[in-house]
Amino acid sequence: MIIVGLVLAAVAALIHVYIFVLESLLWTGPAARKTFGLESAEFAETTRPLAFNQGFYNLFLAIEIVAGIVAFAIGATAVGATLVFVGTGSMVAAGLVLLLSDRSKASAALKQLVPPLAAIVALAIGLAL
Repeated sequence: MIIVGLVLAAVAALIHVYIFVLESLLWTGPAARKTFGLESAEFAETTRPLAFNQGFYNLFLAIEIVAGIVAFAIGATAVGATLVFVGTGSMVAAGLVLLLSDRSKASAALKQLVPPLAAIVALAIGLAL
């Protein structure tokens, strides 16, 4: 189960790297505007600095998880688990905030929080066995 948890955590990290790319690098482009339901090119340009910053939060969470997976791989189980749990836990919390603050974003929130939540469950079971 540890491997399953780490694979799910890696999937969650990849999703957040993709979100980073959309928010920090492609915010005013058609893919980001469609994904985030941006009203207009002008609105996208106005909110670009906010999205740029937010994208880096997503990248940092992904980096935390990757560092945790690397720590696991070199045998530092406690450090690895801590990093993976903190990164995935933060992703779940952010997804819950999105879900509770704007029900119209339920689909996005679930995409953001289900993989890391599954990773937490699988990793916890794996470590407990």
